[in-house]
Amino acid sequence: MLLEKTTRMNFLFDFYQALLTDKQRAYMELYYLDDLSLGEIAESYKVSRQAVYDNIRRTEAMLEEYEEKLKLLEKFQKRQETIEKLVSAIKEQAPIEEQLQLIDQLKETD
Repeated sequence: MLLEKTTRMNFLFDFYQALLTDKQRAYMELYYLDDLSLGEIAESYKVSRQAVYDNIRRTEAMLEEYEEKLKLLEKFQKRQETIEKLVSAIKEQAPIEEQLQLIDQLKETD
């Protein structure tokens, strides 16, 4: 569960980091990408551990809200899934109609 959350937050951060403040971006990078503890981040920014925790939780909620509205991660995952199916269809020499249908699905994902 924790790994899934970390992976999800990393993806959401990749897609939406431009919408965050510098401080939010820095805290998320240190916590999720550099794997620093709340205490380590708090120490380097001269703030309380609670302040870092609150900022990260608020930022996580914002990232989830952005995803709810814009669906960039969802669309990315659908595209990846369709690409995998298309690669399999090509390797297995599936009928051209099936391959073309998968290509159409890719076009519709955007």
